[in-house]
Amino acid sequence: METVKFTQMKDGDREDYAFLSEHEKEYAAGTADRLLKAIVDLDESLSGYKITRLGHSLQSATRAWRAGADTDWVVSALLHDIGDIYAPFNHDEYAAVILRPFVREQCAWVVEKHADFQLLYYGEHVGANPNKREAHKGSPYYDDCSDFCELWDQSSFDPDYDTLPLEFFAPMVREVFARKAYDRAVTQPGIRVPLTNPAVAAQRANAA
Repeated sequence: METVKFTQMKDGDREDYAFLSEHEKEYAAGTADRLLKAIVDLDESLSGYKITRLGHSLQSATRAWRAGADTDWVVSALLHDIGDIYAPFNHDEYAAVILRPFVREQCAWVVEKHADFQLLYYGEHVGANPNKREAHKGSPYYDDCSDFCELWDQSSFDPDYDTLPLEFFAPMVREVFARKAYDRAVTQPGIRVPLTNPAVAAQRANAA
């Protein structure tokens, strides 16, 4: 069977849906590579900054890596703006939806809300509320998002920074998206992991 037999989903049988399930598993296995290809398209996204959106994403991930962040944080930093091309008005939610099945709840929440937190730095200049983040004050991840923006997001527009290439991060992206989707051992609801780890940062610096 090269295609299903039905033209309306309600007419499908067990054989049809078993066939589709295999196709879906095969397609899902390529998610990481599709994302790695898509992130390159950020070079065609919003211009005007001193570096491209791809450069910003790579620089954010590089800062995370050098701070000793774990894989969930590094991949979240890399992909946090991947929605810029296709969802410019809710790019944060777009990226969070992609990440949520495969990273800690903490990281997905931070990515989903980071645009609200970023307004602290420029909201007053564009007629937006710079304190929009205060609406999230009750979240256990509030401080994590504040640190994410301060340490990695708002600071990553430097053309002179020694940014690591996409190829460096590709194995981490593949590791994350090879996980079982929505596995609670992965999403770890309510668990907080520090963004930085000085001991790991020192090890990485020595190994560089």
